[in-house]
Amino acid sequence: MKIYVNQMGYLPESTKMARLTQPGAKNETISTTPGKVQICTKDGVCVLEKDAVCFGWDESSGDFVWQVDFSELSTHGTYEIKCGEQISYPFSVGERLYSNLNVLLCKMLYFQRCGMALEEPYAGKFARETCHLAPSVLWTEYEKCMAGEMAVEDLQHFDIRGGWHDAGDYGRYPTAAACALAHILYAYRFFPDAFDTSLNIPESGNDMPDILNECLYELKWLLQMQDTDGGVYHKQCTLRHANFVMPCEDTNQMYLYPVSSMAVGDFTAVMALASRIYAPYDAAFAKQALDAALKSYGWLQQHPEFLGFRNPKETNTGEYGDSSDRDERMWAAMELYRCTGEEHYLLEARSFFDSLKSTTELGWGDISGFAGWALLEQELMKSCDQNCANHDATLSASEQTFRQAYQTAFLQEADRLLDTISGSGYGVALSPKEFCWGSNMVVLNRAMLLSTAYLLQAKKEYKDGVVRQMDYILGMNAVDYSYVTGVGSRSFCNPHNRVTVADGVEETIPGYVSGGPNGRPADEKAEWMILPGTPPMKCYLDIWECYSLNEITIYWNSPAIFAAAFLSVIK
Repeated sequence: MKIYVNQMGYLPESTKMARLTQPGAKNETISTTPGKVQICTKDGVCVLEKDAVCFGWDESSGDFVWQVDFSELSTHGTYEIKCGEQISYPFSVGERLYSNLNVLLCKMLYFQRCGMALEEPYAGKFARETCHLAPSVLWTEYEKCMAGEMAVEDLQHFDIRGGWHDAGDYGRYPTAAACALAHILYAYRFFPDAFDTSLNIPESGNDMPDILNECLYELKWLLQMQDTDGGVYHKQCTLRHANFVMPCEDTNQMYLYPVSSMAVGDFTAVMALASRIYAPYDAAFAKQALDAALKSYGWLQQHPEFLGFRNPKETNTGEYGDSSDRDERMWAAMELYRCTGEEHYLLEARSFFDSLKSTTELGWGDISGFAGWALLEQELMKSCDQNCANHDATLSASEQTFRQAYQTAFLQEADRLLDTISGSGYGVALSPKEFCWGSNMVVLNRAMLLSTAYLLQAKKEYKDGVVRQMDYILGMNAVDYSYVTGVGSRSFCNPHNRVTVADGVEETIPGYVSGGPNGRPADEKAEWMILPGTPPMKCYLDIWECYSLNEITIYWNSPAIFAAAFLSVIK
């Protein structure tokens, strides 16, 4: 029998669950039962005794599961759960747990900065040198050089610096950047009080919230990725992934890969969003962002066809391909409607909504839900700010019907996720088949969707669903890991990340979110070490070589930031 808890802890007034498990086959009869479960202080004093309730066999983990609800425990302190000879990891009950977690999750972005030195006052033992300052060249011109159609000395050079390294590699990708920025900027929009703590970054103390300072570093890089006609280069990368060396040692040539309509749509939308967020703090940047968004929207209008992207055969860096750009175009139109109030943007967004199979997704591959956030922005903000202006009376008929359609879509999807959660022994919003590459991203994206549903309709089950997803991420899972470095007694510590492998520091940078279990391991180490037939939730290894299980990315941290912000504000 094993006991699983949220290794970070629980908010005093939230629901609190633990899991007791025993491996077994689906049709096996389990004769043992946990008996009484004790919640004890760190000094061993029992403060609560509970019965474990049998859930039954859980397909995702291959475990028999018993659930323990100890929600009545609200006294601040450090506790552990005992059942017979078994003792859980210690956990806390306290008010600021998610606020403190959010600081670590946000500071991760600083550690992903490219194009500048990370100095000791801000980075501590993880300080490192400046990287990636050399100019980039156009991939299309490089191809001409290789074909003998252009002289090397005639190559254009582009001095594009800054931004965040996307993941465990050193590439930078507008599509991924826009997704992460949207998660974070909307988290700030809906829960500004969750971002009132200094991140100890170089810009701290400049009268702008630090999370906006950090996002501005990425936005300024993203502006450089816009071509003169409004197109946006799909990515800035070397030909192949760097070896596991520090960023300053990656001196291979950087390339700008061709424009894609997905990158243009994402750029347009996030720049329009940024123009609203930053207007009170930096009017000049806000204007620059809106002008850039309008320019790229013009490009989209002039190029109504889908312009996708596939890696050239010589390239192995992140592809971020797609089969459609309708969700990106919808988001772009919706953000510009929110900025300008011009009805034609709203009507264009609605035309895409009616043709999409999914309208509530919140990941880089399908960002249709971001348009819903923009459309329902005032409604979502009212849940956190009672002084937020009520514009319902002035809405056009088109917007009223569109808002109702989107609200219905979010709530229906949230209800579907509640059914999935209730069918999981561990309370995770994944079916057994959904443990994919980056499964933790899916879990956290669904936490965002449940948060959205709660803001629209304050149904306790939606908030509890968010809590369950963070419980899972922070240790209540079948491999007993907290999937956030530095958080919990058994946090993963060997991410697939070039910096943490190469920096020579024994300790791992805190605040990184792991990709998580993958029922279809896709790297050599994982394929060799994970036995066929392993239940999908247990297809995980804390080994840095396992990129299909244990890589980190900015858009795996960003939904965690949103969920942590929600839980730190919504009581």
